Amino acid sequence: MKTYQVPCIYSGIHRSSKDFAIKTAVPGSKSITNRALLLATLAEGESILRGALFSEDSRCFLSCIQTLGFPVRMDERDRTVRVTGMGGRIPKEEASVYVGSAGTAARFLTAFLGMGGGRYHMDSSPQMKKRPMGSLLDSLRTLGATVEFEAEKDHFPFTISGNCIDAYTVTVDVGQSSQFLSALLISACRTGKEMTVRVEGDHGMAYVDMTVRMMEQFGMAVRKDGDRIYRIEAGASYRPRDYYIEPDVSAACYFYAMCPILGIPVTVEGVRKDSMQGDLQFLNILQNMGCGLLEKEEGLTLLPPKNRRYQGVTADMSACSDQAITLAAAAVFADTPTTITGIGHIRYQESNRLEAIVTELTRAGIRCESTEDSVTVYPGAVRPALIHTYEDHRMAMGFSLLGLRAEGIVIDDPLCCKKTFENYFEVLDRVVKESGVL
Repeated sequence: MKTYQVPCIYSGIHRSSKDFAIKTAVPGSKSITNRALLLATLAEGESILRGALFSEDSRCFLSCIQTLGFPVRMDERDRTVRVTGMGGRIPKEEASVYVGSAGTAARFLTAFLGMGGGRYHMDSSPQMKKRPMGSLLDSLRTLGATVEFEAEKDHFPFTISGNCIDAYTVTVDVGQSSQFLSALLISACRTGKEMTVRVEGDHGMAYVDMTVRMMEQFGMAVRKDGDRIYRIEAGASYRPRDYYIEPDVSAACYFYAMCPILGIPVTVEGVRKDSMQGDLQFLNILQNMGCGLLEKEEGLTLLPPKNRRYQGVTADMSACSDQAITLAAAAVFADTPTTITGIGHIRYQESNRLEAIVTELTRAGIRCESTEDSVTVYPGAVRPALIHTYEDHRMAMGFSLLGLRAEGIVIDDPLCCKKTFENYFEVLDRVVKESGVL
């Protein structure tokens, strides 16, 4: 599948007297799956992870921990992974691991391998080689790790050795990614000493809150002194778990955005208000645009705005920036402009997402204005366009929403979705078919 022609179903919905609705399921959370995999290796004994995501990113993480010598058993049909952890020890003292394009694997495993003994070569995809690692590597060097670069400083590939710990207080700048802080917190127990992590820079911290909550679920206490200091006690350890992984709220948001765009109710199975995933805040933004929300036993249901018309908003998306593209697509069909703020750091993700949003919406005839930290989208008539995805799964999924309401939207390289939601377009086709619109 080199391109995907998005089926335009909006006019069919509004010509019919039927009551249309969307109900679907999504895979397990990528963020929770990859955190749980690392926490399971740090525990002593076997953990069972249920509802796990199997995608390019999670398979890459699984391959890395297997390469390091951890026993792993997978059942993709049952969406279950069994991992035998070694209580903070790594079976192989030397190894070469390939993190692909997975940001969680790149950041979490770098800290994991750099906070204890051993020597490890780390390589990545060309895409990941462009993404920042310097802040995390600076923190690890403070702790005594040595890093030897093969090409550009502070970028993959490199060899990291965590020979000794020279300090137990470390500072990390999260301005480019909160994953740097999460990585240090998860593996801090490998030092065997009390660890204090001080935070610099500004970033949405929802994913750090998820990290801390999951660490506590696996038996590790984390103390916070205000918003800028985290402490892990000496001798703290993780316990193995039989652990359930929530449905991926990031994936669910593409379907929830269809609610205002198409003017129909949307339910995603298993999504709850008490989810620990930061992208749940995206539903608050859709409510501010005029949608309603119902909590049902089967999952959260989003209800369309009255008269199927909705207003633009000004939204700080620093805590749910993965949905900036999704909101930008929905903003096209609002009655008033939408300004998305707090997203300067998305320039450093799988693509320069801030630039990509402006480029591709402009290609589709939509006026945009951007600053270093924001983008404003003005409603307008969408013209047919081939949307470039920049090997970025969120560009492919987010911009597919345009084509559900406007004719002639074609997604280039739709298979880049394999990074987190490998059958997204199959699910989208099924949702359209089951709706009975086409």
